Amino acid sequence: MYDPAFETSRLLSANIEKVLLGKPDVVQMLVLSLIAGEHVLLEDVPGVGKTLAAKALAQSIEGSFARLQFTPDLLPADITGSMIYRTDRHEFEFSPGPVFANVVLADEINRAPPRTQSALLEAMSDARVSVDGKSHPLPSPFIVIATQNPFEFEGTYALPESQLDRFLLRTSVGYPGREMERQVMSTHRTGEPVDQLQPVVNVESVRHAQMAVREVKFDDSLVEYLLDIVEATRQHDAFQVGVSTRGALSFYRGCQARAITESRDYVTPDDIKQLAVAALSHRVLPEGIFQGADRHYVEQQVADLVQQVPVPV
Repeated sequence: MYDPAFETSRLLSANIEKVLLGKPDVVQMLVLSLIAGEHVLLEDVPGVGKTLAAKALAQSIEGSFARLQFTPDLLPADITGSMIYRTDRHEFEFSPGPVFANVVLADEINRAPPRTQSALLEAMSDARVSVDGKSHPLPSPFIVIATQNPFEFEGTYALPESQLDRFLLRTSVGYPGREMERQVMSTHRTGEPVDQLQPVVNVESVRHAQMAVREVKFDDSLVEYLLDIVEATRQHDAFQVGVSTRGALSFYRGCQARAITESRDYVTPDDIKQLAVAALSHRVLPEGIFQGADRHYVEQQVADLVQQVPVPV
């Protein structure tokens, strides 16, 4: 069961790294989110490779890709689809929206109003959408990769806690090093490298890997360790709200998926520690005077908290 999943993870990572140069940690986050059946929030400035990463993931699994550019005038039906009248048959028929894709890039998600943002909520949580009282399943696998610029506030709408909680991870791509940036310029001389990227697995392989993730061994002592960290977020002086039970379960699944990306069929304390900041920092709400704190402050608080929780021996 595990060997094909290990191979799927390895092939995906190696292929995406051909175009997303010098970012192995970001690639691992994308791959583990995909095989965990979860979603990712990429929070970064424009032009560092967020769209490129999403396209590369879709092409690597030979899956369908859709880009949703979130704007103030975007409507929920522009995401989910709507009923259209077919004059030849004299009846209404459902026309699927762009959310019906394996990889959906929700670009600048915080530029659309809450009502439109919430149209993604059901899709992200249940892998289905409801239109006119009828439920429509989404393709499998299904992953939303949302982006937002943390330095722009005018004309934006902060994501509500309920939607942030649907993302397994919040991470950033960051600027490349000097040498990697030189390589990027070199590879773009003859066109977009992502357009020449070939699939290395198929959607069936991804579904198999997702099933394997759920079978990854998670020792009872490590479950307690994970729950100790979650509980610590609820007791922390800097946090008004800690990680929810749904967040804890998502963290649990993410650790299993990380084990697969490391070619293991069991979770280690390192999986929990390495994933904690990306999996938990967007799920806590700073307390009182800390509410205006930026993301980096919150991430540092979570990192310090993890260091204080005893690791099982």
